[in-house]
Amino acid sequence: DGVIYVQVGESIRGCDVFLVQPTCPPVNDNLMELLVMVDACRRASARSITAVLPYFGYARADRKSQGRESIAAKLTANILTEAGADRVLAMDLHSGECVGYFDIPVDHVYGDAVILDYLASKRISTGDLVVVSPDVGGVARARELAKRINVPLSIVDKRRERAGEVAEMTIIGDVTGKKCIIVDDICDTAGTLCKAAEVLIENGAAEVHSYITHGVLSGPAVERISNSVMKSLVITDSIQATEPVAKAANIRIVPTAPIFAQAILNIWNGTSVSSLFETETLEPIYDGQLQRLL
Repeated sequence: DGVIYVQVGESIRGCDVFLVQPTCPPVNDNLMELLVMVDACRRASARSITAVLPYFGYARADRKSQGRESIAAKLTANILTEAGADRVLAMDLHSGECVGYFDIPVDHVYGDAVILDYLASKRISTGDLVVVSPDVGGVARARELAKRINVPLSIVDKRRERAGEVAEMTIIGDVTGKKCIIVDDICDTAGTLCKAAEVLIENGAAEVHSYITHGVLSGPAVERISNSVMKSLVITDSIQATEPVAKAANIRIVPTAPIFAQAILNIWNGTSVSSLFETETLEPIYDGQLQRLL
């Protein structure tokens, strides 16, 4: 009748278990599968259970913006805790509030390290770069990346006349002749992202590239990106790529396995996870080019 059945194939009594399960589409199926796995491990007497969430599907439902709405991020956190998870390891949660919704420890890793490593592999001169936040809400994330690679920051200011419709975009900062890197945590339908790229080109940008941690890419997103002025969209593999995404000429997918592997080792060894992302631990810029990090 469609229920999920889980049985662990060997003894895990007294073991530290790390369950890697992004709650990406189909979100509810994957979430229920994770809950049943956590329950199976708890009943198998695992010493500790860490839910590793490369993508937390309900992260955007983190507040009430209108009456009679559910805060589903908090609800999901409660359910996962009640199922028996002792800790959560997640990448680029949509907001800091999500961390506080869990009553268990949360280790929050960032896609910046993966993005920086990809940039370093391309040996791009930092003198030509400017980091761009696609909205005011993402300024903190963009500022941190700009600080780490020592390049200017610009912001796309959006004005909406009604929900879901962007009436006007204004660029704050100078992008003339620059290679612009738009950074954000989630790209869903890509409408705002593609529009921001057009506005940057109209304001004199030489090239526009986008670096997004979670490529949801629903509906017309792939078609929009393929037809946009963006040279490339780089996403991580926190969400399994569909066939259209994998085949798109200007979409690149980079792995998150190295950063998660190191974070899991640090958790297991009882050492700091946040130290992986401190600015002073990253390799410096040398002769105007980024050095590989991972």
